[in-house]
Amino acid sequence: MEFLMKICLLFLCGLISHFVNMFFQKRNQQCYMLGYECFKAADDRKLDTDACVKVVLRNKNLGLDQYRFLLKTIVSSGLGEETYGPRNVIDGREEFPSENDAHAEMDEIMFSTLDTLFEKTRVSPTEIDILVVDVSLFSPAPSLTSRIINRYKMRDNIKSFSLSGMGCSASMIAIDMVQQLFKTYKNQFAIVVSTESIARHWYCGKEKSMMLSNCLFRNGGCSILLTNKRNLRDRCLLKLKCAVRTNIGYDNEAYGCCIQVEDPQGYQGFLLTKNLTKAAAKAFTGNLKLLLPKILPVWELLRYAISTLRKKSTKGQNLSSNLNLKSGVDHFCLHPGGRAVIDGLGKSLGLSEYDLEPTRMALYRFGNTSAGGLWYVLSYMEAKKRLKKGDKILMVSLGAGFMCNNCVWEVMKDGLEDTRVWEDCIDEYPRRDVVNPFTEKYSWIKDECMNFVRINGRMFY
Repeated sequence: MEFLMKICLLFLCGLISHFVNMFFQKRNQQCYMLGYECFKAADDRKLDTDACVKVVLRNKNLGLDQYRFLLKTIVSSGLGEETYGPRNVIDGREEFPSENDAHAEMDEIMFSTLDTLFEKTRVSPTEIDILVVDVSLFSPAPSLTSRIINRYKMRDNIKSFSLSGMGCSASMIAIDMVQQLFKTYKNQFAIVVSTESIARHWYCGKEKSMMLSNCLFRNGGCSILLTNKRNLRDRCLLKLKCAVRTNIGYDNEAYGCCIQVEDPQGYQGFLLTKNLTKAAAKAFTGNLKLLLPKILPVWELLRYAISTLRKKSTKGQNLSSNLNLKSGVDHFCLHPGGRAVIDGLGKSLGLSEYDLEPTRMALYRFGNTSAGGLWYVLSYMEAKKRLKKGDKILMVSLGAGFMCNNCVWEVMKDGLEDTRVWEDCIDEYPRRDVVNPFTEKYSWIKDECMNFVRINGRMFY
């Protein structure tokens, strides 16, 4: 009997020790955001209505059908007149970009955001332990991480990673990578730089499915400072609650729906096929199946399970159609990929126009800035003073692969109201009427009765 009691006592002590170790291990594996800074180009880089038309008309490869398609797409894109383009496109050199154009574009985005981030957070570049840079379409040697390390004279034992080919959802991959590293390395500072190279990848051909990127993608990016130092948690803006990554590259249709290729004329561009929406829905649904149980309260999941069992069939319904997502999420930070993307995600999640406002306004003001886009949406929420301590923010990103990478943040303090890149215009938003200015200036595009138009000095009948 005494022997049995000793065994039970040892087992109990071991169990207690296990849970205590798990508790303290989890405490040391938190991922906090100390700050972030988005890029905002100079005013002379704005692609307003007339500038966009000039760029379109410079493409001598286009005929009437392509002109109509391209301008109709711009009209319905959801972008306004103040988005920013790369310098070589503004200067009319998009057909023959140089290596210097790409480096100049990256340097401006990376260094301007990092300079401001280090200044605001009072963290020195020499204190950074982990550096992750994600740029899908530009992977030079030396790497962009080495370029940053050289510029700021960072330590020789810094852990650096360059991510390429990950598309618009690369920023969430970088965040998840840092979170995983934090589980191994304690008391770390990490920097994530998320942007995309537009300068060398402006499509100059005539394939409709490859011209879409010119209508949507614009200059932008963001630098984020993360840490797992618990003594700094009172200074942090957000805490990462969970991250879920889904990659359905095993599906041939999904793999090829968003891919960089050359057209028959030899022009390189990004091909967007009709299978894109199908792939996005499949990846998004698969991701939600893993994410929602992590973020929704037990009682909501139980209610959903009971309501599902009562129905004869749920085939064809959205996963979130009967779920109250707002029982676990307060704000929705969706990838501003385009009006159709926003509409589709909003419908799938059952969101209101108030929920979609930050994403729509980020798209209208800055365009699709690829991996950096989510942070412009977050910045809008902060500038509008929407974020309160304890609020949960769901970030949803989609990208080539095909991938859906989502995460949830918790707001750590009240009073988040830094206007950042919205400082000069936040009072003008939300724009209730986000009709593209092309609609008024080029209303002939919609007039199918008109049998001719004059474009670029040529008459088409």
